[in-house]
Amino acid sequence: MASEYEIKKQICEIGKRIYDRGMVAANDGNISVKVGPDEFLCTPTGVSKGFMTPEYICKVNSKGEVLQAYEGFRPSSEIKMHLRVYKERPDVMSVVHAHPMYATGFAIAGIPLTAPIMPEAVIALGCVPIAEYGTPSTEEIPDHVAKYLQHYDAVLLENHGALAYSDSLLNAYHKMESVEFYAQLMFISKLLGGPKELSEAQVKRLYEIRRQFGLKGKHPADLCPVLAAGKTPCPNCDFSGADCKKATSENSNVNEDLVAEITRRVIASLNK
Repeated sequence: MASEYEIKKQICEIGKRIYDRGMVAANDGNISVKVGPDEFLCTPTGVSKGFMTPEYICKVNSKGEVLQAYEGFRPSSEIKMHLRVYKERPDVMSVVHAHPMYATGFAIAGIPLTAPIMPEAVIALGCVPIAEYGTPSTEEIPDHVAKYLQHYDAVLLENHGALAYSDSLLNAYHKMESVEFYAQLMFISKLLGGPKELSEAQVKRLYEIRRQFGLKGKHPADLCPVLAAGKTPCPNCDFSGADCKKATSENSNVNEDLVAEITRRVIASLNK
């Protein structure tokens, strides 16, 4: 396992990537990494993510209390949002919050990223909902984000930005990058007359591939049996209705040979 100093260096590197890619401006954004059962490294407030060095990084506990911070630095005011993610998702080891231009544009416009437009986005993200607006640095944002944490690995924050989280710092960053790429493609396709969305059958097959791969994280393909049965489009399922229970029993047996063949064909297609 990497030392805390090495993790601090990695946080600084990811911060520079986010800044260099235009995903944040000035002192925007924040990053955190879980380093112990009750210990979290996080970026400080009021500092550009593109110009950090390891001594900038703070350490807090699950209550947000400062365990370590160099003089002149204090944890990001958004740490409450990060800590809620860790509390609700024990599998998460890192959280990245940024303001990528296209994804934030969709968040400001109130448009979730739910359209199935390309296989990679369907498999990796499923869809990206919008958490309702909350005042920064308060419990409003954590409370609004919490209801999406068990079903998605990334969310847009209404009139604010985007949040991504995963089992490592690099994977959390990659989720953020994927969200922004998805949003950019959606924006461009709308300018060209509107996206040609994948069919329900095609989405179902891609969800089957994700399950076959055993990918980590939360995803509608893994958590909603209605989606697994191809019965309800992703944004409309509340994960709790009678149809979900019915679909669970109807979809209990999966044709493994079919899944294996679909997997082989799609991977071959993506690698061309």
